[in-house]
Order: sequence, then structure tokens, then C-alpha cells
Amino acid sequence: MNPADTAWIIVATALVLFMSLPGLALFYGGLVRGRNVLSVFMQVYSIAALMSVLWLAFGYTIAFGPGASGYWGGLDKAFLMGVDVDSLSGTLPEILFFAFQMTFAVITPALIVGAYVERVGFGFVLVFSGLWMLLCYAPVVHWIWGGGFLADGGIFGDTGTRDFAGGIVVHETAGLAALLIAMFLGPRKNRTVPPHNPGYVMIGAGMLWVGWFGFNGGSQLAADGGAAMALTVTHISAATASLTWAAWEKFKYGKASLVGIVTGTIAGLASITPASGFVGPIEALIIGAIAGVLCQEAVNLIRNKLKIDDTLDVFAVHGVGGIFGTLMIAAFGQGTWTAQIGALLIVGVFTAVVTVVLIKLVSAITPLRVDLETETNGLDLSVHGERAYDLNS
Repeated sequence: MNPADTAWIIVATALVLFMSLPGLALFYGGLVRGRNVLSVFMQVYSIAALMSVLWLAFGYTIAFGPGASGYWGGLDKAFLMGVDVDSLSGTLPEILFFAFQMTFAVITPALIVGAYVERVGFGFVLVFSGLWMLLCYAPVVHWIWGGGFLADGGIFGDTGTRDFAGGIVVHETAGLAALLIAMFLGPRKNRTVPPHNPGYVMIGAGMLWVGWFGFNGGSQLAADGGAAMALTVTHISAATASLTWAAWEKFKYGKASLVGIVTGTIAGLASITPASGFVGPIEALIIGAIAGVLCQEAVNLIRNKLKIDDTLDVFAVHGVGGIFGTLMIAAFGQGTWTAQIGALLIVGVFTAVVTVVLIKLVSAITPLRVDLETETNGLDLSVHGERAYDLNS
């Protein structure tokens, strides 16, 4: 065990949880109507609790168990069987590695929340999120990070898929799932109401920006120069994408908005995530500069041209950003085009199939969408029996 590595990953674990609670909750909560803000908080908070328990039970062993098939890790480490304070994962206590990866398992299904806010059944959120994490997210983790068939020595040869902190594992999977749920749900009855609290959005985005240092820097799993570089390029990409999003918004619409610039921040963060362990500051500058425009145009395409109500633009920002960053690894010569594109396609098809099956299955058990009266009155009062704002907000 390396004490410095251990200390850093303890901090990184707290930072990644901070991204979900309260960062993502505030970011998403500020973007919805006042009558639905508590429901968003409830969805993110409940997902964090449920995923933690499920990761302990089965998620960790599926992702990082010793299974030799290349497709899943088996059940040898279910409920952390065989893991104690002396168990090691590299230079870290294995229990710490478990906790760090648990925070990723929390935020990935929580990202999907942004696609279905203001009209989804709470029972569906919990059942779908739990099954999706175990049956979609955890296997993909094993394929790429757990020594599975997409990793080094797998189907793409010695140089397997390069995904440092989750462009494929986190952002592609969550983005595609979000898009599919939005398509099955259909649009909200009123899509024209602006965010009720842009201040919440900015505060949440700022928390995500800070927490992302643990997300990407922690993925080095060591306190060394690689972690410092990952942290630095993360910041550079986020800053640059913020500026290019705002500049593009100003050019197209005549005004740069607060919600716009902070959404650009998230686009830059999502895009640098897979590449953060493989590129330097100049490459990060390029990735961020493109991401600010690319993801904004993806928002316009999905929202305005395809008319898909992915409410908070999960696929356009996280999905497109993660896919773009994954491809840029090959563009900068740090991975092979075959492995990067191949993994994106394999994971994309798998995610789509599992997500559609789960939507059908879970919606047969618990309603996918609330009724019109509940949607009109807001989920806060109708579903959870409390509210933070007057219904006119």
C-alpha cells in the first residue's frame, strides 16, 4: 500500500460523490420548473443511496471480479466477500478502490435523470436505475476497466480501448440511455418554460467542475504527475469550452447566457474525460474549443430539429461529448482508431438493447410516466407531498 496514493484517492472519492450530491442535483434542479425542483433532488439523492447498496451487493463483483470470460467479473466478490482492510488493489486498499468506483456507479445513472425530469414516475426511476447499473453499466466497466474483452489484450490486440475516466463507460452509456428514455416518454406538455433558478445551475456546475478533478485526476489511481496532468487538462478543457460555447451563443443569438456558459463547462468536462490521461494542455485546449461548439449544435439538433425532449440535454452534452473525446484519443495518436470506434459501436449497441428491454420491462411493472394532472401540478407536491415554490413558478 502506498500512503500517498491512498490519501489522494480518499480525497478523490469524496470529490466524485460531491459531483452528485449536491452538484448534479443543483445543476439539474435549477434547470426545471419550481414545482419540480424537489423531485429532481429526490431522484438524484435516492439514486445515490440505491446505487451504493447495489454496488456493494453485485455491481462491484460484476465490474471488477476475477471472472475469466472477459464479459463479466462473476460473483466471487458479491457483498465484498474476501475483501478486508488488508486486501490490496494495486497500491490502494481494495476497499478504497471499491468506494472510489462506487461513486462512478452513483453518478452514471444519476446523469440520466436529466432526460426524464418533470414527467417520470418515481418508481420507474428507482427500478430502472438499479437494473440498468447492474445489467448495463457494470458489465461495460468490466469490458474496459476490469480487464475484459475490450481492454488491452482483448479483441483489439495489445492496444485495447483507451478510456481514462469514462467517455465510453460513463458518458456514452448514460447519454444513449437518456436519449432512448426521452423518446419512449415523449415530450413534456409544456416545453417552453425557462429554468426557474439559473443561480442553482451555476452553483451546481461549479461543484461539478471542482468534483471533476477527483473524477479524472483520481482515475490515475496514484498521487503522481499523471494525476496532476489529468487534473490540469480537465480544467483547461472546461475553461475553453465555456468560452467557446458563450462565444458561439453570442454569435448566433446575440446574447451569451449564464446557463449557456456553464453548460459549455460540462461539455468541456465530458469531452476531456476519456482523454485526460493521454493528452497535454494544448490537446485539451483543442478538445475544449471544439466541444463548446459541437455540443451546442448537438443540443439544437436534438431539441429543435429532431424534436426529442431530452429535457436537460443529457445526450447532446454528455453523450456527444464523451464520444467526441473518445475519438480524439485516436486523433492525437494515443490509441487506435479501430479500438476506439469499435468499442464505441459495441458499447453503443449493447447499451441501446439493454436500455430498451429495461424500459419495456420496468414500465410493465411501474408506470413510466405520471398522469397529466400530476405533471401539470408538478411532481414535488403530487408525488412527494412537499414543495419549495409556489405552483405559479
